[in-house]
Amino acid sequence: MLKGTKDPVYIYAKTTLPTLHGTFDVYVFRNTIDYKEHLAIVNGNVSGKSDVVTRIHSECLTSEVLGSMKCDCREQLESALQHIAKTPAGVVLYMRQEGRGIGLGNKIRAYALQEEGYDTVEANSLLGFPDDLREYNVAAKMLDILQVESVNLLTNNPLKVAGLEKFGIRVNERTPLQIEPNPVNRFYLHTKAEKSGHLFDFERQYNEEATVI
Repeated sequence: MLKGTKDPVYIYAKTTLPTLHGTFDVYVFRNTIDYKEHLAIVNGNVSGKSDVVTRIHSECLTSEVLGSMKCDCREQLESALQHIAKTPAGVVLYMRQEGRGIGLGNKIRAYALQEEGYDTVEANSLLGFPDDLREYNVAAKMLDILQVESVNLLTNNPLKVAGLEKFGIRVNERTPLQIEPNPVNRFYLHTKAEKSGHLFDFERQYNEEATVI
């Protein structure tokens, strides 16, 4: 049943969507916290289930629409959808938090600074932003509304684990989401591991390849 607008986070629309990766139930959530529309892409019945395979994925227009090679966001999204399609119950939360929360325009400004030799963390800092502005309160509420009991979080980012737990979502397990680097994003992935604390199973590979620019 669709929830009413009296709640700070509520389901506004739902449909079944056939995709290249499988057929999913897609929920559009609206909220009065950040006033953005976020998506829950669900495979199977997640209501009342524990250890639901879950990916929190932030919007990346440059990669997912334009095919940018500067990051691994498109590949992560596709891999996550393929992964949950094979599970009895899984969900990808597609959060409208472009550029780790700084917005599309500022992300492009950060890209311009990266062309001058700054890494992604340094570029954000020069623009007056922290490394990561994303919040996970809306994502946690979305999982609560979907009645997910606990999650197996598909991520390399420990901040996502902490962010969900801060708002009452039990993260019983973390599954890495490993994407092979390309010649353009090697340094970006190295920075994520070195400065942002991302956990890669093959961190040595990323670090070694990051030195070959």
